[in-house]
Amino acid sequence: MSFLPDVKVACDTCHGARFNPETLAVTWRGRSIGDVLRMEVDEAVDFFASMPSVAHPLQLLKDVGLGYLTLGQPSPTLSGGEAQRIKLVTELSKVRDDITRRGNKAPHTLYVLDEPTVGLHMADVEKLIRVLHRLVDGGHSVVVIEHDLDVIAEADWVLDLGPEGGGGGGRVVVAGPPEAVVAARSHTGESLAPVLARQPSQPAPARA
Repeated sequence: MSFLPDVKVACDTCHGARFNPETLAVTWRGRSIGDVLRMEVDEAVDFFASMPSVAHPLQLLKDVGLGYLTLGQPSPTLSGGEAQRIKLVTELSKVRDDITRRGNKAPHTLYVLDEPTVGLHMADVEKLIRVLHRLVDGGHSVVVIEHDLDVIAEADWVLDLGPEGGGGGGRVVVAGPPEAVVAARSHTGESLAPVLARQPSQPAPARA
């Protein structure tokens, strides 16, 4: 029967609440554990505001555009981009914990992300960019394989592969800051030019 898709059936006893009645009878601020697992991250941030150890990672989930997920959402239902962003949240939590414990910057880490913006709304891409900057500001390095022009425009260094796609590509056409890619007038540079043009000009911050 392995050729058939999985079928999920709600439990006759708990009806999907995951716990027995005795456990569900225990509540905190009027919510049982079943209610909490059905809660979206956006709501949970406010619900657990008085508990920083819980509220902080929830806020990070919201910051990377995952506020619509429920706390009890099964991991197999997550998309690849959602799973990558959850990993980012895990690492950002570690950064804070390490700084708190060591009283200094966390150990340097290299993060490699493969198109984390796939399927994201433009507003969520902006949130993701801010999160990537936070990782770099924490002393880490981030390598992103990406086609999103807003992400490319925020990079400190770009490796533009081409000059064409498929068999006509695979070579480094330009290596440098986004402005150098635009100046080289590669395919990426021509598409990137209007994106850079609408950004406010300001000194580039020093980043790892």
